[in-house]
Amino acid sequence: MGDFVQINVSNSQNDTVSFEKKFPRDIKIAELKGKLEVITGASAGTMQLLLFSGDKLIAQLNDDEAELGSFAIENDMRLHVVDNVQSFIDDGNVEKFDLTDKQYDERRNTVRDYLKTRRLGKYNDDEMKAIEERKKQEQLEQEQKAESINIGDRCLVTAKGPRRIGTIRYKGTFHLKPGIFIGVEFDEPLGIHNGSVDGTKYFECQEKYGSMVPIGAIEVGDFPREDDGLDDDEI
Repeated sequence: MGDFVQINVSNSQNDTVSFEKKFPRDIKIAELKGKLEVITGASAGTMQLLLFSGDKLIAQLNDDEAELGSFAIENDMRLHVVDNVQSFIDDGNVEKFDLTDKQYDERRNTVRDYLKTRRLGKYNDDEMKAIEERKKQEQLEQEQKAESINIGDRCLVTAKGPRRIGTIRYKGTFHLKPGIFIGVEFDEPLGIHNGSVDGTKYFECQEKYGSMVPIGAIEVGDFPREDDGLDDDEI
């Protein structure tokens, strides 16, 4: 077993997997929450972490002093970040916290107090500067790649899942997520919509032939057209 574990991270605002991340197995849950606060925008103080294998709940990571590796965690599992709620898995009820941000900030022996005392997460200026520089570099790389992509180009989507080839129909912003996105019309019904998302129309195609894909998951090239031989609604 390695010293690091690679997991998918999702959050309560968007149930889909948003990114992959590698963490050391000996990181404490409180410090992990601090890092996830910077990445997801969820508050470490009211954050709950749920570990899933597929759709099966494996564990609730409630012990802030425990190490990540002390849980039954394996590569490619999913860590779901729940922000500002306390989930009761047994009966499905949800109870919201009533503490104001100021009241929580004044408390001791909390996750926020732990992070501030140890200068972790957003309370570490050097770490925040490094994250900001990394974001700027990623944005620059996205912009440079976007300049080389044209509407009508053939492309391969390199994200996990079935091999998906299609034609670029849109490039630009996406109202649900930050960054540059590419609208792809697939050769086969391996998408999730018809070019419209939540009433916003980005391009036109048949139902289940379109997807909005992060620009980093796009490879442009001379890809031959795939035969449309699928009869199901696989996405």
